[in-house]
Order: sequence, then C-alpha cells, then structure tokens
Amino acid sequence: MKLRLHTANAPTLTTTCEPGRPLWQIAPTRDPSGKRLTDFMMLIPRLRDRPGGEIEKTSRDIQSVLALHQDVVFADLNLKLNLLWISLRPRPGAVAELVAAIRLRIPDAVLVAHQPVAL
Repeated sequence: MKLRLHTANAPTLTTTCEPGRPLWQIAPTRDPSGKRLTDFMMLIPRLRDRPGGEIEKTSRDIQSVLALHQDVVFADLNLKLNLLWISLRPRPGAVAELVAAIRLRIPDAVLVAHQPVAL
C-alpha cells in the first residue's frame, strides 16, 4: 500500500507527488472481492506550511503506521487541505486502532468526525 501525496503546487516534495484529483475518482469503495470498504479522514493542522523535511518525515511516519495495518487498502495525503484520507476493510476497532497509532507518531493529527446528537 502506497501513500499518495499531492500538492496544489508543482511537485516539489518528492517524485510521488501528484496533482490533486477528487477522492470520489480515486478512492476505492469496495475491495477486490466486492466487499464494501470503510473510510475516515484526519486533519493535520498547518502541515502544508511546514518545511519540506518535516512534511517528508510526517509522510514517512504515516507510511510506517499504515504498513503495520493490513486492513488499509488506500491512503491519500492532501497537502492543500492538510487532510489524510484512509480507506480500509471494515473490522471492529480498526479505525480506532489506526487513529491512535497515527496520533502516537503525529500528535496534532485530529480525526474528522461528527458529534452524535444526544436525545
């Protein structure tokens, strides 16, 4: 699994940078066997404003965490929006495990989620 890294500018970070395409065009919704995937996103505040070396390190940290989780099938790091999108095979607790592992390496990363309405 390879982390897609792209910016709005010219690809100055690495040769793996690509211009941003809408996620609905690139993020998978089903695995090869046809089972639906689940996904989530994390905000990494001000990531795009950091020096290139720090962005590289953050990208490598994310890749090392994702490599340890076999449920992950797709990841996209959008520097223009400071967002990390991850698609994975659904498994109870998988999202919580991944979020916790990423936050250990990148403490300022925040899960983007809605607040449940209290009845």
